[in-house]
Amino acid sequence: MKVLVVNCGSSSLKYQVIDSDTEQIEAKGLCERIGLDGRLVYQPTGGEKEITEAPMPTHSEAIQMVLDALVNPKTGVLKSLDEVEAIGHRVLHGGAKLTESALVNDDVIAAIEEASDLGPLHNPANLMGIHACMKLMPGKPNVVVMDTSFGMTLPAKAYRYAIPTEYYEKYHIRRYGFHGTSHSFVSKETIKYLNLDPDNSKVIVAHLGNGASITAVKNSKCVDTSMGVTPLEGLIMGTRSGDLDPAIIDYLCSHENLTAAQMNTILNKKSGVMALSNNLSSDFRDLEDAMNEGNEAAGLAIDAFSYRVAKYIGSYAAAMNGVDAIAFTGGIGENAGIVRKKVLEYLGFLGITLDEEANKKRGETFVVSTPDSRVKVIVLPTNEELAICRETVRLVKNA
Repeated sequence: MKVLVVNCGSSSLKYQVIDSDTEQIEAKGLCERIGLDGRLVYQPTGGEKEITEAPMPTHSEAIQMVLDALVNPKTGVLKSLDEVEAIGHRVLHGGAKLTESALVNDDVIAAIEEASDLGPLHNPANLMGIHACMKLMPGKPNVVVMDTSFGMTLPAKAYRYAIPTEYYEKYHIRRYGFHGTSHSFVSKETIKYLNLDPDNSKVIVAHLGNGASITAVKNSKCVDTSMGVTPLEGLIMGTRSGDLDPAIIDYLCSHENLTAAQMNTILNKKSGVMALSNNLSSDFRDLEDAMNEGNEAAGLAIDAFSYRVAKYIGSYAAAMNGVDAIAFTGGIGENAGIVRKKVLEYLGFLGITLDEEANKKRGETFVVSTPDSRVKVIVLPTNEELAICRETVRLVKNA
């Protein structure tokens, strides 16, 4: 089955065509500056990258350009759009109603719209992509895979906040968690790679990138996760603050005459390692270079980030009463050996010893713990598009 995987942002769209039988990517790319001047990047596997500048007033025009590129007689990977048997969509927030992947129908669309209050930047854009695909490829099954679905197996003791029950019942204020597609994929692949028992295993996944989160996965089910109602809670991130005393918000709004919206922008876009590094960068390559040159703020940013990651891993080991494996993934998790090293230095009490030579690797699957470590530590690249493809095929075949 050929599956088109679509991930829509407010002004961008990432896509891949995957052959589900071989799980090979046939083509991939992105559309940028939707609503402005428009830019399509298209690359068939094994071929040259093509860039086309053209107006994209809406996501419909963007997806139409993607489809045209896929069936282009010279460089297209499809003879016709009939070869696409299903479309899989990433959706940020499923709210309380969409707790697992689903075939798109009117009820699913209504649930995504209802959850837009919880994901105001992403859900409307995700819906634009869904509507565009339904319009341009009528009759093709569309499947939505929510970032929040993996976290819906949390027990109440993990997902409930200690606030009045009326807010939970009225507004569904609870821990949802994000990066769920990545955490699901990486935890399953870690279990397979290390030959663990899916029904008797304890795995911690650290998805570390500009957005970062950690999950505790017991017997293949998520039992805790660091992000909350929104992706702001949890780890220090590229530009997000992560956990902080909520009274800080009221204090700064009062003393700086800030609105709640302005404060929200500061915590999401002007905080994190960017703020700790005195606005040097949110890119860990820049931070590591600066730290090596003696920049103390860059060093603090890396130290604080690593410390927070280690604290969450330690707490999740306690929550599961043990851990068999820890998996690092995401741009930082896969490539920043210095972060892995700093994190694991805190976890010696778990019986972990770092293999310094292995830790120099990047961008592939490998074990960074020594053979005698009681807990295995693995680096495993995530593949959210493949995970969405697998979910799409499962639902379409079982429909």
